Amino acid sequence: MKKALYPGSFDPITNGHIDIIVRGLDLFENVVVGIGVNLAKESLFTVGERIDMVREVARDLRGVEVVGYDILTAQFAQQIGAGAILRGLRAISDFEYEFQMALANRELFPEAETVFLMPSLNNVYLNSSMVKTIALHGGDVSKFVPDFVARRLAEKFGGLV
Repeated sequence: MKKALYPGSFDPITNGHIDIIVRGLDLFENVVVGIGVNLAKESLFTVGERIDMVREVARDLRGVEVVGYDILTAQFAQQIGAGAILRGLRAISDFEYEFQMALANRELFPEAETVFLMPSLNNVYLNSSMVKTIALHGGDVSKFVPDFVARRLAEKFGGLV
């Protein structure tokens, strides 16, 4: 498999997401980071803002493409010719949801295999919702996101960097 799709909302992208992208490049020639629209979540950043942030992160990563999409993940994976759908699996609490999504994607696009990567130990607890909550209350998120993402969060919440 040469190409993997790493789908998500990335609202905002965290060091945990970056870890999965970089490690995905060890397994695949190309990783397409698909910024999807999740109707179940209210986004802080627009799709365009999220694409810009992920592109900034991926600027020096050869083999990474960042694209927004608004169709089913399986349909998008098929559309771009991905042989795999890359997902991070942080904890057992993620497993049930990710397992259901992997089975649904397999039904919709059986040619793509879902590949789960465990996060690095220092990112195992990290998620975008936690980062947004910390930033909302003026906390320091610099350990969890790149500096420019921390600045964007501060701008959104009117805080200091």
